[in-house]
Amino acid sequence: MWLNSTSQYAIRAVLYVAEHDGHGPVRVEDVATGLACPRNYLSKTLHGLVQAGVLRSTRGPKGGFRLADRPERLVLARVIAPFEPVAARRCLIGRPDCGGAHPCLAHHRWKDIAEAVGDFFEHTSVADLLAGASPGLPLSRPASRHRSSPRVRPTHRTARHTAPPERRKPHGSTTQ
Repeated sequence: MWLNSTSQYAIRAVLYVAEHDGHGPVRVEDVATGLACPRNYLSKTLHGLVQAGVLRSTRGPKGGFRLADRPERLVLARVIAPFEPVAARRCLIGRPDCGGAHPCLAHHRWKDIAEAVGDFFEHTSVADLLAGASPGLPLSRPASRHRSSPRVRPTHRTARHTAPPERRKPHGSTTQ
């Protein structure tokens, strides 16, 4: 199961709220800044989590979001359920009729992995993830308009495709 971006932000937002829950409700602006996420997009995601009973919201100047349940009782499947079909095991190669009498070529090898991923979401709580975080390192990254390290180019391209045009040799030419 691959998560869509809304589900990823939902998990990150719930973890952020859980990290900061002891200080009172967490404002959407703080979550958006902490996750480097657009505020309006995140606000819709947070309100979806409120409707699903994952978060509680309070209005007003001292309002914000809190967990609706203790982190130990809040499993990741509940967090992504409003945005992602939790129990659905998708075919690795995208066939809609995969399984049973019509397995795809990857079905038998992928089935166990997909079930393990489903079990992870059903049995992993927010508290489990918080306990596994490195001490002193926040689960969210600090907001920054500029990246501190340069973007790494993919290495899957061959030299023929990434070399400057003047260095490319015509197809079929030989070197001497």
